[in-house]
Amino acid sequence: MPRDVSDDFPTENSPGVNVNCTDAVFMSLNLVDVQSVDSTILVDLKYASDDNFMQRQLYFTITKLYLQKDVAQRLAACQQYLQSIHPGYRLLVYDGVRPVEVQQRMWDALDTIPVAQRGKFVSNPKNHSVHNYGAAVDVTIVDEYKQPLDMGAGYDDIRKIAYPSMENEFLASGELQPHQVENRKLLRKVMRNQGFINIPSEWWHFNAYSRNEVKRRYKVVEKEPDCE
Repeated sequence: MPRDVSDDFPTENSPGVNVNCTDAVFMSLNLVDVQSVDSTILVDLKYASDDNFMQRQLYFTITKLYLQKDVAQRLAACQQYLQSIHPGYRLLVYDGVRPVEVQQRMWDALDTIPVAQRGKFVSNPKNHSVHNYGAAVDVTIVDEYKQPLDMGAGYDDIRKIAYPSMENEFLASGELQPHQVENRKLLRKVMRNQGFINIPSEWWHFNAYSRNEVKRRYKVVEKEPDCE
């Protein structure tokens, strides 16, 4: 039996962070802690540690997953739908709101890559990602042992094998296996149940609305709360 990796998902707040302050700042922007809406959703904030493709910590006062309130409620409905069709399965979310200043840190950290090529790895902060509004999630599914389903490419994998738009090609070449594509399709089915939109270059990224609709509905989150 695979080991239970529940201890791998952070449950305590990072030392030295005033979480009440962070909550208050985000609540003023109508953002909520997703686990306060549905505590069964698992969270592993990759950018709150160095366990990410940049190998550096980018969040310092954000220790929870925050989203716009209505987006969090829709994500909770996705979780309920998943459990209704696959009891024991749960959503695991890697990222939610990402302030523009953090997006800028990510952009600047890739300074060895020409600006014209940098957008392949990170969205240009000048354009405002849907993450910058708290209306996008990076998400996967875990099984009853809290093991992430095999998607054929890891989170933040920049290779084309991670592109939903190229699954048929990689399936035909044998680089993706049928069960890996089926796992991706399950994730899309669950998220589309509440109208989330998968982008063509990342199997894990889902927007709650189109970019134009997001800009109409919400205010951009410029800064990480200064709550240390």
